[in-house]
Amino acid sequence: MDIGSQRVHSSWKPVLEPFSEEISRILNSLTGSQVTPAINQVFASLEFPLNEIKCVIIGQDPYPTAGNAQGLAFSTPDEVRKIPASLRNIFKELHSDLGLDIPQSGNLEKWRDQGVLLLNRILTTEVGRSNAHSDIGWQEITNAIAQAAADHGAVAILWGREAQDLTPVFKESISSVHPSPLSAYRGFFGSKPFSKVNEALMRMGREPIDWRL
Repeated sequence: MDIGSQRVHSSWKPVLEPFSEEISRILNSLTGSQVTPAINQVFASLEFPLNEIKCVIIGQDPYPTAGNAQGLAFSTPDEVRKIPASLRNIFKELHSDLGLDIPQSGNLEKWRDQGVLLLNRILTTEVGRSNAHSDIGWQEITNAIAQAAADHGAVAILWGREAQDLTPVFKESISSVHPSPLSAYRGFFGSKPFSKVNEALMRMGREPIDWRL
């Protein structure tokens, strides 16, 4: 199994090509395991053209609950009725920041399709176990993906310490604590990341993002 088995926009291929052997090794090592998201969704965040990426939102690793992850950081499929707590807090801040209705679905594909790269630093995990794949080699690959987006002028949203390790990569970034219930009240709520991204984009002469879902 290799990168050719993934749904990746052609503009990302030069970024991934130097890691083709490593990607094949990782994907083949996961075959037959209880892995989330599904193997064919691992690079779902890269279905949008690289040169049109406006914003990068960095996550840690996929939701471990079976059926919750879909290859986009923080996003869940429409059929998932119980929205994860961190995403509920993101939606609360979206409402507070921009006055938008709180979505009933956790599906963030509309953001991806406007140029928001929803990138987990670790692209897979075991079903039922968070951070199970933190040592299998994903970070080098996702660091290169983040660097490519930064080189194309993307603004980063960095929630939590792990995401903030990438601060030096981006010329423009908005940082706060993670939206997890454990930390959201220590500076995530009220941080206005969505309006701040749009302000940064407009300073660059780029179209703002319509954050409605």
